[in-house]
Amino acid sequence: MTTNLHNPIGTYSDAIYQRAFTYKPATTPLNYIYVDADIIIVDKPSGLLSVPGKQEPDCLEKRVQSNFSDSLTIHRLDMATSGVMVFARNKNAQRQIGLQFEKRHIEKYYVACVSGHVTDDTGMIDLPLICDWPNRPRQKVCFKNGKPASTAWKVVMREASKTRVMLMPKTGRSHQLRVHMLALGHPILGDRIYANDLDFKRAERLLLHSETIKLRHPSGGHWLEFTAPCPF
Repeated sequence: MTTNLHNPIGTYSDAIYQRAFTYKPATTPLNYIYVDADIIIVDKPSGLLSVPGKQEPDCLEKRVQSNFSDSLTIHRLDMATSGVMVFARNKNAQRQIGLQFEKRHIEKYYVACVSGHVTDDTGMIDLPLICDWPNRPRQKVCFKNGKPASTAWKVVMREASKTRVMLMPKTGRSHQLRVHMLALGHPILGDRIYANDLDFKRAERLLLHSETIKLRHPSGGHWLEFTAPCPF
């Protein structure tokens, strides 16, 4: 099933995008999943920036560097998203893995809990995305100027008033999974930016987690798979 829906942004009151927020990430020790001479795999906690913000220096990048001074950032997760992130320990590894992301060779699997019952069992969402510049960091669907964005999904479990889904992004646009699930009519629970008031308050955090990533090791090229168990 291929989903091509119209731009959903704007269906909710703009007041929801002004929700109060205080940056207070957890200070518990990081969970390192795997470390070798080339790469570092870490389970990013929800609520922690991947890289420094304009006014917030505390971030995963800085915390990893405090343990591994040679670590180099390759990719990012949204602040509210938890799960597997990959760091390099040298320029060659950073370049090799960066190319895997760029060429879409890396496989990524996310778990999300969304509002309501998703009708079909599987599907593909193809909706181009662009920054909603006056309301950044919001993203929006734009068929004229948006960059291509594709997300495969499948239902894992339907519960009373929500659905647990596996999301497999084929591209890596900012907020892609959050906007695509909103476009499907099922916003991710706890989403401060895109969910309506009811769905925002149904969870203490964004219920989106980067559970598994598959990539080729930068030295040797053999496939590796890393998983961080979903915390919700």
